[in-house]
Amino acid sequence: MFQFFANIFGYLLAFIYGFINNYGLAIIIFTIFIKILFIPFSVKQQKTMRKTAKIQEKMKIIQFKYKNNPEKMNQEMMELYKNEKMSPFSGCLTAIIQIVLLFSVFYLVRSPLTYMQNIPNENINNYITQLQESGKSVSSAYPEMDIIREYKFLKEQNPSDEYIYRANLQMNLLGLDLSKVLQQNLTDFTVYIIPVLYIISSFISIKLSTSMQQKNQKESKESVPIDGTNGKELVPEEEKNEMDALMQTNKMMSWFMPLMSLSVAIIAPLGLALYWLTNNILMIIERLVLNKVIKTEEE
Repeated sequence: MFQFFANIFGYLLAFIYGFINNYGLAIIIFTIFIKILFIPFSVKQQKTMRKTAKIQEKMKIIQFKYKNNPEKMNQEMMELYKNEKMSPFSGCLTAIIQIVLLFSVFYLVRSPLTYMQNIPNENINNYITQLQESGKSVSSAYPEMDIIREYKFLKEQNPSDEYIYRANLQMNLLGLDLSKVLQQNLTDFTVYIIPVLYIISSFISIKLSTSMQQKNQKESKESVPIDGTNGKELVPEEEKNEMDALMQTNKMMSWFMPLMSLSVAIIAPLGLALYWLTNNILMIIERLVLNKVIKTEEE
């Protein structure tokens, strides 16, 4: 499945590259296009996040009120979702899309000659053999990056091969070689720039998301009626502590995707980290804009 989408994305990336002739700029424009394409899902996700935050207090009340009756609790929860026009599985689709994008783009950036330039595997294997026989270093994980770097040598060895000319990709972006892998170039300080910027953007994105959720939950507390409690909290301190622990766990889980992405970026070509960095920046802008638009619509 991931290879299927990698092929589709590869055609799009090759189309963009044909106009600007720079791999890094092509990835940035490619990321912007993908983000625009998935705006409907982003809008749905943003609305779901706001609704989920706003019904947290109602969920706490139901969980406390029917804590000894799981069946009744589930019925009330489903009724709450129905009244709010939400689905308890609404977040699953977004998670699936993120995973598909994650691995599909990884396949694409790992093997651009295969998925972007459509060079047959037979030719790629032939180039690898030629490099190995000439004593040149070839990475077992990312051999296509070595083919791109040794393009001039391979062109001399295969002057009549029409496919070799497709390996002439411009991988330099503002002095950064996007074919390099951080794990393989630990002494080169330039390979740390994009991953570090990715970490910073991830931190900003998570803080922004957390801040927005807390703000929505605060608005929810102010809007939920305290029925029959004479102004007292319906949920006791013990239950609130349990809920706070659950929220803390959710916060920790929000770091899972960025940390997983970073771990992959360390062992993958910098082109992948550039994609994630660009995606994070666009996501921050998107959340700010959509949150304002959605809030205006609600008001």
